[in-house]
Amino acid sequence: MVGIILHKNFVKKYKRLSQAERKRFSERRDIFMINPFETVLNNHPLKGKYKGYRSIDITTDLRVIFEMVEENVAYFITIDSHSNLYS
Repeated sequence: MVGIILHKNFVKKYKRLSQAERKRFSERRDIFMINPFETVLNNHPLKGKYKGYRSIDITTDLRVIFEMVEENVAYFITIDSHSNLYS
């Protein structure tokens, strides 16, 4: 089981999500906590300004950027659309 710590930036952006996006996040978070490499999450390392971080898919456009700070602890840095994160 993987624990999750939320960065203050993540919390701020989470509050702006629609109810449907929050529900989808909860579903994907639960999957992540059991198996962070479940294929539906598309967990992958990032490059460029996010080098050293990883990303998972919440919807086709919504992403969570996180860092594994310990073997079983993830630090969720932010949540936003693909275009906002990688532009």
